[in-house]
Amino acid sequence: MKLGGFDVDIQKDAVDGGSGVLRPSRICYLAMISTTFWALVFFLPSSTQGGDGIASVLFKPSTFSIPLFSSVATVPAGAPPASATVLPEAGKEDRSVTADDDRCAGRYIYMYDLPPRFNSDLLADCGKLDIWMDMCPYVANHGMGQALGDEAGAFSDRGWYATNQFMLDVIFHGRMKAYDCLTSDPARAAAAFVPFYASLDGGRYMWNSTSLRDALALEFLEWLTRRPAWRAAGGGRGHFFVAGRTAVDFTRKSGGNGWGTSLLRNPTVQNMTVLVLETVAWSRSNVAVPYPTYFHPEAAADVAAWQDRVQKAERKWLFSFAGAPRPGNSRTVRAQIIQQCGASGRCSLYRCGGAGAKANCYSPGGVMRLMESSTFCLEPRGDSLTRRSTFDAILAGCIPVFFHPGSAYTQYTLHLPKDPNKYSVLIMHTDITERNVSIEDTLSRISPETVKAMREEVIQLIPRVVYADPRSRRVDFKDAFDVAVEAVIDRVASRRRGASAGTEH
Repeated sequence: MKLGGFDVDIQKDAVDGGSGVLRPSRICYLAMISTTFWALVFFLPSSTQGGDGIASVLFKPSTFSIPLFSSVATVPAGAPPASATVLPEAGKEDRSVTADDDRCAGRYIYMYDLPPRFNSDLLADCGKLDIWMDMCPYVANHGMGQALGDEAGAFSDRGWYATNQFMLDVIFHGRMKAYDCLTSDPARAAAAFVPFYASLDGGRYMWNSTSLRDALALEFLEWLTRRPAWRAAGGGRGHFFVAGRTAVDFTRKSGGNGWGTSLLRNPTVQNMTVLVLETVAWSRSNVAVPYPTYFHPEAAADVAAWQDRVQKAERKWLFSFAGAPRPGNSRTVRAQIIQQCGASGRCSLYRCGGAGAKANCYSPGGVMRLMESSTFCLEPRGDSLTRRSTFDAILAGCIPVFFHPGSAYTQYTLHLPKDPNKYSVLIMHTDITERNVSIEDTLSRISPETVKAMREEVIQLIPRVVYADPRSRRVDFKDAFDVAVEAVIDRVASRRRGASAGTEH
């Protein structure tokens, strides 16, 4: 029998003829054991147990208990214990069984399963994604493009791909499929991700009629707002998607004949969060994230090996510039950069396109070799304020030099340090074009100790500005995707609180 939770072996007494009757002395003895046990349980001070009394230890709620009114599903037969780490399949719920043990609490993402015309069909019709070039090689490998060989020692052994700068929609979707806190319950989600390939759709028709440019996006928004999950996840405030181009490509005025689509001007989108490569100041919906680079590591070890390599790289050039001249005024900052670099024995000029060009800026190996051998990399404005080259420079351990604060400082606030002086140099474009400031002299005056500290900062930034391989299940470091998702969750929570309090901005 059991007394006080202990098994007690009570044998029949032979003197009593095997009747099984206990002698009084034994009854008293067993009663004393039971009384002592329960006294210890209920009256022993908790301090003697390091903060947990015996009662609290023995009767601590089971890890398999499910809180009342919890949205967590009942644990199915044969389910693993709550302490086990179980990664959900893409789009499936992570079934942690108690709120206390739920490592995904506050981090759940609901991902829509869109009709294929809004994403995968665009990839299948890759030959029509751009009127100037064949994009089919770039959609391979979940948007990373074709694997790169070792172009004259420019890359490490693995993780390098010929990635097009406008493939972030696809890369991000691939990373989200492997996100470890997906849920099938939109009411439980901290945010809802919508995998609409806005940049691929918009890129097809930039030069076509405005009605054709906007057609699929309008169809997508109509489909989205009819879904029950739209309301369950807080409507637009709880939703986000990626439009992997500059925001200006999506801000044409409705009914106008200007550039791009009008996606970001749609009232439905105004309450959503849209991750773009470059923001416009007037829109509250868009948030800037890094351009995709050529490097997509599978694990932290790949990042560490690359960081060690660029740390040891020989920097034979003080500064360098890779880019093509722009037609027109020779006093533009880009024209002056090309002129100053070409005239300096401490600068390497990788001139791309146009008359007299000696290089191809679409050659990843050539660009990376240049940056790996330079202390400073000049990053003037491109077709817009920002350049993909900024992130290539960081990847190469090269300190970026900007000529306008809008090229990075007011854009990538999630991924880059708040203090721009820690990792970059700013020479205002007007100093170059109007005051004939020497780039070489300016950079030469920076002390070796400061240069070393800045390079260390740049190299430490590498994991935060690269997008890990979407196919990897070994991603054990925080990459650009992780930084963006965390920021979106915080932003959604803040906007919901503001909406409830009537203070949303």
